[in-house]
Amino acid sequence: FKYYQPSRIKKQHGDRKKKRRTTKEVDDQKSNTIIERNDEEVNDQQYIQTLGFQAKSDSINKSDSLNVNSNEENTIHDSNAIIAEEDTNKITVQTAIRNNRLIAAGGVTGIMEDLDPVIGYAAEPLLPLHEACVPLSDILHNLSFYVELAFNETPQEPPDSLTVDESAAIRLYTIEWEKPHRSLYSMLNYTLKTAPREELRPYFKYMKLFLTALAKLPCVPPLTVWRGVAKDLSADFPPGTLVTWWAFSSCTSALPVLENNMYLGSEGERTLFSVEAINGRTLQAHSHFVMEDEILLLPGTRMEVQSQFSPATDLHIIHLKQIKPVETLLELPFEGKFERARNI
Repeated sequence: FKYYQPSRIKKQHGDRKKKRRTTKEVDDQKSNTIIERNDEEVNDQQYIQTLGFQAKSDSINKSDSLNVNSNEENTIHDSNAIIAEEDTNKITVQTAIRNNRLIAAGGVTGIMEDLDPVIGYAAEPLLPLHEACVPLSDILHNLSFYVELAFNETPQEPPDSLTVDESAAIRLYTIEWEKPHRSLYSMLNYTLKTAPREELRPYFKYMKLFLTALAKLPCVPPLTVWRGVAKDLSADFPPGTLVTWWAFSSCTSALPVLENNMYLGSEGERTLFSVEAINGRTLQAHSHFVMEDEILLLPGTRMEVQSQFSPATDLHIIHLKQIKPVETLLELPFEGKFERARNI
């Protein structure tokens, strides 16, 4: 990890910021700045129309943008970026980190999959985070470093009546590993979606702590959340199809976040899932991504496709509604918790 001090950035830029503040820089600043939610309500239907038509105007300006960028230093490096907002008096520095969990890499699984329920982890003892991660030390690169990072970011009195270990367990899940190594959330979710349940066993101790922590978080009221993928999946989700998402699925309640260039952008093939969720958990108070309202859906979330439409030729909206399965798909971490999670 590289940490940039505001004083260093100011020294490097100095007076150049007054001379190089071109129209292109202003445009880049608008497109790259993190979208922060405020108290204003977003009309999703109007915004969807905006997504469809914006691609046309973006393509018109594409060639000019390439010419302006040819002599500029690229300040975005994969999932980590430093965004400097400059004026003649000061430099404000924000850390913009792409939350890869909001985008389903490679597609979304869950249609007609014959996977067993997620059970067995609840029998594990509730351990401190360091001990719960011991079985994963040979699976995840430099795990002890990221565990310490999670603890360093966790307050001594976490919100929602969580212990320090519980809050740090959530924070560890949200941390992105340095490339090319895969993060905890990536490895865990890949195993949940694709592997025999026996291969989940090394994760059981961590899952016991992680799901116990999630059990203490209040369920968000029923609301529509969004998840995206950079490909056309409309043919796989005809209305009436039953879908089970076996992984922990990160969504956002702020649709404009996914249109940001760090995520899906405004051009190319895209699928947006509009999910009527009934028992999501918000991670923001315990997340490495403190500026994003990330809503987490638990493994075994069962949904039915309600409808789909395409406001533009390369943009597809699929409407899913969470339903109550008859069978148990996710074992509770311990009795008396996740009462509303029994609905998944």
